[in-house]
Amino acid sequence: MIPEENRNKIIEFFENISKYYGCKTEITEGLYTDNGNLEAENTTWNLSEFTLIRSAYRNNGARLMMEGEKMYYEISANIIIDFKQPGRNSFEFIEQYGTDVFRITKIRFHYKY
Repeated sequence: MIPEENRNKIIEFFENISKYYGCKTEITEGLYTDNGNLEAENTTWNLSEFTLIRSAYRNNGARLMMEGEKMYYEISANIIIDFKQPGRNSFEFIEQYGTDVFRITKIRFHYKY
């Protein structure tokens, strides 16, 4: 379960995400099996780039959704175990899908301001 402080930061992130509409968005996603060991050689990585056009919270399934042209990405709100903002326009979510299965999602917005 995510700490209340991080939960509030996630809510704030999605309440203010509309300022990034129209911005190039990079999502780097990594799948790994040991939460204490996010090593490049033990992680499967994917990179996507798109222009963010909308976002929403999908009640059916409790998903945080981001959408671009021909691109749709979701984060499962119920299984987020960590959230960070390592940079001004950069954010990281960690979801736990099983006892030893995790997904890290790094989002970077190319924001003009």
